[in-house]
Amino acid sequence: MALYNKMSLDKNIYKLGVALSGGGAKGFAHLGVLQALNEKGLYPEIISGASAGAFAGVLYADGHKPKEIISFFKKKVFREFAEFTIPHGGFFKSDGFQSFLKKHLKSNTFEELKIPLHVVATDIEHGESKVFSSGPLIPAVIASCSVPIIFRPVEINKRYYVDGGLFKNFPVSTIRRECAKIIGVNASPITKSEFRSSIKYIAERSFHYMSGSNTLLDRNLCDYLIESASLSRYSMFDLEHVEEIYQAGYELALDFFKENKEALSKDFPAFAENTGSV
Repeated sequence: MALYNKMSLDKNIYKLGVALSGGGAKGFAHLGVLQALNEKGLYPEIISGASAGAFAGVLYADGHKPKEIISFFKKKVFREFAEFTIPHGGFFKSDGFQSFLKKHLKSNTFEELKIPLHVVATDIEHGESKVFSSGPLIPAVIASCSVPIIFRPVEINKRYYVDGGLFKNFPVSTIRRECAKIIGVNASPITKSEFRSSIKYIAERSFHYMSGSNTLLDRNLCDYLIESASLSRYSMFDLEHVEEIYQAGYELALDFFKENKEALSKDFPAFAENTGSV
């Protein structure tokens, strides 16, 4: 704690950072949480995201409002983002995903974003976690979201990257040193799920356990942690309930505000000024 207090004297430190976990479609809950934060006067000065968190984070950091981002997904289904291909590193190509980002992002590079963003991916060949915070945006975000086997790896500077959740599904540590306070949103805590004899079930549960097991350290690094097992009812590729997931995240944040009103008001004067409805 003394280390963070010492760093708070640094004029370059961010007052509030937000870390967004992976979780597939459950990541739409991040947008609901961001909406609730904004309504209470809390605006992240830096964002770190892995997989779905990187996806939500890049659109928000680009200047889009959470409700606007949700509107992009009305009537969207998974096949619009992924093109099936003969297996060669993955069952799906991400051309549709790339087209979507090109259509909606105003920024081409990290440097052009309105809010600094850290995107976490995994170097599949060298077994290393990689944090992208400069250079081209879209390849890094797609790499961070590329679930192994499901999607092909993304080549960046002659290295191949897949989903950031393999090593760091909840990237709090990537911005901890730079932030006075961090609010972490973990959309995919480890939960149980009734067994179903299907490849989809086995693949999703395997990745869920693998990515969830590496979040313990980062959960402990949060000043405020927002998470709920209730989001587990949505599958990784559920684009039929986008608005419902968004609303679940929004309500989760409101409940969190009620439970932590005193501490949040003390740490964030803007929150204290906007708590009339909490």
